[in-house]
Amino acid sequence: MDSLRRKKNSPTPSPQTHTALKTSPASNYQKNAPSKNSTAKSHFYGKNISKNLFVKKNKPGFSLVKLIKNFFLAIFSLGLIVILVVGGFLVYKLNILSTSINNDSDAAKKPILETLSDISKITSAERAILKGESSERINILLLGIAGQGKPGGDLTDTIMIASVDTKNKKIALLSLPRDLYASVPESSYSAKINSLYKYGLSNNQDINPLRETIENITNLSINYYLVVNFSGFEKFIDDIGGIHVEVQRDIFDPTYPGPNYSYETFEIKKGFHRLDGATALKYARERHNDPEGDFGRAKRQQQVIQAAKNKIFSTQTLLNPFAVSKLIDTLGENVKTNLTLEEIDSLIKLTKNLDTQNINNAVVDAWKEDSLLKVSHIFYENTQAFILVPRVGNYTEIQELAKNIFDLKILEKRKEEIKNENPSIALINNTGNSATYSKIELLLKKKLGFENIKKLNPSIAIGRLKSDYSATANTSIFDLTLGRKPFSLDELIKKIPASLNTDNSYLSIAIKEDIINYDLVIILGEDLNDIYRYDEDSPEDLQKSEADQEVGIMN
Repeated sequence: MDSLRRKKNSPTPSPQTHTALKTSPASNYQKNAPSKNSTAKSHFYGKNISKNLFVKKNKPGFSLVKLIKNFFLAIFSLGLIVILVVGGFLVYKLNILSTSINNDSDAAKKPILETLSDISKITSAERAILKGESSERINILLLGIAGQGKPGGDLTDTIMIASVDTKNKKIALLSLPRDLYASVPESSYSAKINSLYKYGLSNNQDINPLRETIENITNLSINYYLVVNFSGFEKFIDDIGGIHVEVQRDIFDPTYPGPNYSYETFEIKKGFHRLDGATALKYARERHNDPEGDFGRAKRQQQVIQAAKNKIFSTQTLLNPFAVSKLIDTLGENVKTNLTLEEIDSLIKLTKNLDTQNINNAVVDAWKEDSLLKVSHIFYENTQAFILVPRVGNYTEIQELAKNIFDLKILEKRKEEIKNENPSIALINNTGNSATYSKIELLLKKKLGFENIKKLNPSIAIGRLKSDYSATANTSIFDLTLGRKPFSLDELIKKIPASLNTDNSYLSIAIKEDIINYDLVIILGEDLNDIYRYDEDSPEDLQKSEADQEVGIMN
């Protein structure tokens, strides 16, 4: 009894005791080891004391580690669930997007497993090869339309080509004016290019007439296209949280087109602004208060596109699944394209390696004397309609700009070479039309910069050329330098246009007519009468006509 009482009243081990046990378990066990005469019971009890001490010592540490592991396991599991749910949701959205935006009927009819296969490819680091990469240039036609239920619904308000130089990692934007007048493919008609998308839809040709026309004008292969309506543009800008732009001047337009053919006032001050979707659309469309009219608007449209690009590729957009989901919804409802889902992903991956801070911009306009276009007019149903046509006899200058848009210094260098050659040019008018001759002479002097030009009257000897129909009906150039002024010769052949006559028998005629001292002799043929049939009006006439047309529509 006393022994039990003594055991009951014995002090419990202190923390120092645990430390001692921890630091020297062997000696402690030796000290408390039972003697040979100890009973089995006391031996068992002694072992329990030792065992209990070790368990009490390790239990608190073990629980903390387990708690930490469980905490991180829970966080990981929760994150995995979120990723799976959000990822699955986005895959579902992407599947819908791939069928809703794609105008390719074959792509729209893809089986779900094939679509899921495409979706799985976008999760890999590899990138699909895009059309145009083999030639180191991808061209995407960007079109903006009002959309169904709005005035001018399917007329293209914005026509722009975004080009990617895959070799030098550059991007360029080329804007074409909607009033540019061109032939309608596979027809005998001509029209403003902004009507060709609507024309294609009405004739079950979709975008093909406009696409073919743009290719003829620019001499570029259009690999892809993207058609966005105004509502989609507004929502898209709002989905990415707006854009930041620097407004170059105060804008006040009391006649901005409103709903139901009404007017409303649009005003914005010079300086830095954050624009929501509605304001960005007005800023991109406004032209009445712009001194450059439609061409100034094209520059602002390029500015808005660059600002949107910067916002889209920011981490706050790409890493936000809710923002991405909104963008997918907006694209699916308001965009038409021939890009597949895999190609969209490939384009995004490609863009990450491009110089997106130094985008080359060019606008084909008619605002200055050296512009590539001029304002003219036609009569349609007894109404005068203003149009834009090339200043030279074809689309050569636009094609040169499109080709060299990544390095415009090439065009400037070419001008310098022509200036240094300074050829003497003799013009012989066999067009039968004095107005045609005057237009070409003015073109050569004012637009192309040739200064040393003289008009020669056809004489008896030159009249001998008229026996050769090709020499009179078609414009020909005789190179009396035998190739010593190649830049000037090439410029005239392309821009007038004309063909090089290599028949040396005409050299004897040149000697007899005392024109051997000229470098180049140009016989202007009858073929130029149709090419130069358009008279030139002023850009102010074009702007006024646009305002008059809107008033007429409203009435």
